[in-house]
Amino acid sequence: MKQTYLFLIFVSMALNLSAQKRLRDYGVKIGVMKTGTLNAITDVKGVKVGHTTIQQGDTINTGVTAIIPAEGNLFQSKVPAAIYIGNGFGKLMGISQVKELGNIETPIILTNTLSIATAADAIIDYSVSQKENQNLRSVNAIVGETNDSYLNDIVGRHVKKQHVLKAIENATNGAVTEGNVGAGTGTVCFGFKGGIGTASRVLPKASGGYTVGVLVQTNFGGVLQIDGVPVGVALNQYFLNNQLNDPADGSCMIVVITDAPVTSRNLERIAKRAMMGLAKTGGIASNGSGDYVIAISNAEDLRVAHDSKEKLQTVQELRNDEVSPLFLATIEATEEAILNSLFAAKTLKGKNGTIQALPIDKTIGLLREYKKIN
Repeated sequence: MKQTYLFLIFVSMALNLSAQKRLRDYGVKIGVMKTGTLNAITDVKGVKVGHTTIQQGDTINTGVTAIIPAEGNLFQSKVPAAIYIGNGFGKLMGISQVKELGNIETPIILTNTLSIATAADAIIDYSVSQKENQNLRSVNAIVGETNDSYLNDIVGRHVKKQHVLKAIENATNGAVTEGNVGAGTGTVCFGFKGGIGTASRVLPKASGGYTVGVLVQTNFGGVLQIDGVPVGVALNQYFLNNQLNDPADGSCMIVVITDAPVTSRNLERIAKRAMMGLAKTGGIASNGSGDYVIAISNAEDLRVAHDSKEKLQTVQELRNDEVSPLFLATIEATEEAILNSLFAAKTLKGKNGTIQALPIDKTIGLLREYKKIN
């Protein structure tokens, strides 16, 4: 097995960060709100992200991304959550219990379409290994996916349980590696190389000062726009330009985490706004696209104990009138996270051909032409 995976790369959070340039490094600012320190989902306190990247030759390009939404034992102290389906051509595991009970009790794993069962098995191993969970009889594993079969030998099912567990083990609360990494290793977005992207927003103090972080796995199509500039059209790379070669199918997994005190009802409303961020980039949620948003609050006072002698749970949550700033933060962070995934991605030769990275110089030239940057 070790020889088979001679080229297996376990990617830590810090790998090649110094070499990566993001949207804002070119002077492009999305929206009006301030970012967090890292401009990443890990700006939300307690959130960790880890990757395992699997590459071998030109045929195997896949991996795993793990998002740990809060500190501590998630099974014993669950976090409020909601899931919104933008378009349901996908294989999101664990959705029904989240919709029924309004919480999540495991890390979130992102991988490829045919590896969801393996990832779920690994999550079960991870959960039962924790000493507080010795009497565990059921656990709801959350696994999202996109289909990386153009660049990856997906039927080979090269993701193994140890890769998932390694991503969880490697998860840190620092800067997040983006582009061709983890679950984004073999993905394609707007006909260019896609991948993992992240961004964050911090609400003004008058609106509570809460943080919203977003992480995306981009593998979808449409007509690319960057800050309103029709980049896809200008680069002659867009849906319906060549229908036979560009069906715009694929998927996008979006994870939104906030420290704001909101329960599952308003988290679902927040999740819906993430699709508005996707639309601002030109994504169309095509027929063959699995576009899912998982929204979570890790506010400490809202966590749900697995076992409690108390028959009532009293919580304080934001009133409906106070959630609009969270909506805007989610839209902006989702839009920027998607664009960061494109800017960080690199050209990749895979199983069925080569997918070029977004041509950064031409793109920056277009943004200057439209006076979005100096």
